[in-house]
Amino acid sequence: MIAISLILLSLGLAMDAFAAAVAQGAASRPNRSTALRMSIAFGLAQAIMPLLGWTLGLAFAPFMATAAHWIALVLLSILGLHMIKEGFDRDADEPMKQLSLWPLLVVAIATSIDAGVAGITLPSFGVPILLACGVIGLTTAVLTYPGVYLGALVGARIGKWAELLGGMILIGLGIKIFVEHQLFGI
Repeated sequence: MIAISLILLSLGLAMDAFAAAVAQGAASRPNRSTALRMSIAFGLAQAIMPLLGWTLGLAFAPFMATAAHWIALVLLSILGLHMIKEGFDRDADEPMKQLSLWPLLVVAIATSIDAGVAGITLPSFGVPILLACGVIGLTTAVLTYPGVYLGALVGARIGKWAELLGGMILIGLGIKIFVEHQLFGI
């Protein structure tokens, strides 16, 4: 039962990264390198953030509970608005640029903030913290790779609008994280 709970938690936490990978894949013409970079960045962020959340949660639980959702909302909204602006400014036949290092890290961190908050709960699963973090990171990495290609498949059909949709998805992810926290305390 503990293993099933950990896998379900890992899948739930990976969904934001998967959606961001789909958005990036839809808005650009990705290749293996892009998919691999996103998988590694998102997987590492999702593995590190629960450990960080667990550690910081012990000392700063009230701040983590009140600020993490705001941070995710702001970061994802800024990136989403930037993608939407680029979508309107870009020629329809020109693919979106691949995420460079800093935007990739920002998206990886922003989509893993909920994993940081979830890290506070990891001791209740009865699994060693490092094992739980590894499962969460691996699950995210495994789901991100095909997410990029799924997005590319969709993006090839919707062209320039894919970047606009990708920006809206990132903003939606920020809103989702915010609303989940406000309504459900997640």
